Amino acid sequence: MKKSLFIAALLSVVFVSCDNEKKLQEVEIPDALLTDQVKSDENFGNPAAVKAEGKFQMQGLKYGYDGLSKVIDPETVSIHYGKHHLGYANNLNKAIVGTPMENQTIEEILVTLDPANAAVRNNAGGYYNHNLYWDVLSNTPQAASPEFTQAIVNNFGSNEELIKQLKEAGAKQFGSGWSWLVVTPEGKLVVTSTANQDNPLMPNAVVKGTPVIGIDVWEHAYYLNYQNKRADYLDQIFEIIDWKTVSDNYTKAIAKK
Repeated sequence: MKKSLFIAALLSVVFVSCDNEKKLQEVEIPDALLTDQVKSDENFGNPAAVKAEGKFQMQGLKYGYDGLSKVIDPETVSIHYGKHHLGYANNLNKAIVGTPMENQTIEEILVTLDPANAAVRNNAGGYYNHNLYWDVLSNTPQAASPEFTQAIVNNFGSNEELIKQLKEAGAKQFGSGWSWLVVTPEGKLVVTSTANQDNPLMPNAVVKGTPVIGIDVWEHAYYLNYQNKRADYLDQIFEIIDWKTVSDNYTKAIAKK
């Protein structure tokens, strides 16, 4: 009955409007009807406002929360960076208070950590891993350097083969973890994977090396867009890999050999 009265009232407004030959006027669209893209800044804020408590700070993002939206939605980026990544930074800072690690770099902590120290292992790994992950993603990805392109050919035969191996490493990682491209102590490029927040810098790593690409395959990295379809996420992520940044990482890693 109420529905019928509402429709009748609505029609009466239309008919009266037509009878009076009133001109249509522009109206303001409620916020609820705006697209997610338009609302993203209002809803999720500014990544620069995310601050850690303690020595190790958030390195920031080179884009807004909506900057990767062709592959990863703004809400996922906001939660991933402002909740998960921030949590690792804060918990790492708490775990190293009053220890010699307060005076070490994140790389020094990872290389020398005691794998039995779960608080440092998980949070130092989570902090470092996410720094690399966000850094190699871009809303305006650029091409690899000639030197890095040649290194890919020398080690994998082609860029297509490298991407194939990175996808497979991520897809086959049971549970949460990471897919990596690393420079080994011998200077070779190798693809590997690790569980949880471990990485190839740690003493317990099966394949040791300096990471130049890290791809997060924890569900929080992709679930809102891809649900349980990790392979679909891995198919798309390479559309926003900035190969110039990866090339720079490679150059720095090689220089340390």
